[in-house]
Amino acid sequence: MSTPTSITVIQVPGPGAEDVVVGTTGPDEGAVFTGTEDGMIFRISHDGRQITRVADTGGRPLGIELLPDGRLLVCDAHAGLLRVDPRTGGLETLADSVEGLPFVFCNNAAVATDGDIWFSDSSTLFGVERWKDDFVRDTRTGRLLRLSADGALEVVLDGLAFANGVALAGDGSFVAVAETGARTVVRHWLTGERAGQRDFLVQDLPGYPDNIARGSDGLIWVTIASPTDPLVERLQTGPMMLRRAATRLPEALQPKPKRTVRVQAYDDSGALVHDVDVETPDFHMVTGVREHDGRVWLGSLHEPAVAFVDL
Repeated sequence: MSTPTSITVIQVPGPGAEDVVVGTTGPDEGAVFTGTEDGMIFRISHDGRQITRVADTGGRPLGIELLPDGRLLVCDAHAGLLRVDPRTGGLETLADSVEGLPFVFCNNAAVATDGDIWFSDSSTLFGVERWKDDFVRDTRTGRLLRLSADGALEVVLDGLAFANGVALAGDGSFVAVAETGARTVVRHWLTGERAGQRDFLVQDLPGYPDNIARGSDGLIWVTIASPTDPLVERLQTGPMMLRRAATRLPEALQPKPKRTVRVQAYDDSGALVHDVDVETPDFHMVTGVREHDGRVWLGSLHEPAVAFVDL
């Protein structure tokens, strides 16, 4: 277990730096990419001293992944699954609908070695601006999708409780997807005797997971965006009429994420390896995580900043 006591916060020129990814090759090695609420994608030098805008999606970028050719895979909550060139700012839409219906809340992704892209659509009813509605009402309309290297697109899992972060096993044997509303990480097996079966990498998390990502240490890192809220837990199991009423209350009266900076790391068997829990007034609601060479980078849906802790 690792519990760092210090955190370094790096301000970015935009609100809600929701996810982070670390470059691994060439001139981007060690640099950090993040996307903000105003549609911008920024490149942050490893020392945090230089921040450059590299693209504008025109939407709301959430999950960001690296592609083998140096481009970025961006899950844009409004525009769908995008390929972004950080050198030119060029954008290409890879997918914005499935089965004839547009994505409502494209959220997070993982890229397999065979070129397949696994990604989540959190809800078929509510977009990112109304994430609380889906979360409290527990619509369980979240989905895990696969865009194959040959261009075929399919829904692999549905009925998920706010599908969120996506990560792959180190050996490619399963794909994992976080269920924010259920406080679980679901595991969908891709190979072996269990291929096609579904179980859990971890259940009963100590709070609500957002993005997840495989680190350079081989572990699956899981954000805990907020501790478990007893009121939300009761609402989710109450009558739908009560759940709807709760989301129609004035913003000041609705349940809110509790302040926390926490991420956990699990091995592929579901064993907890790290539990990083930092108290700070300078950062909260971790929604993105990426471990790289012992440094754990953090993003936040609400903060105009990224942060890191060293293990």
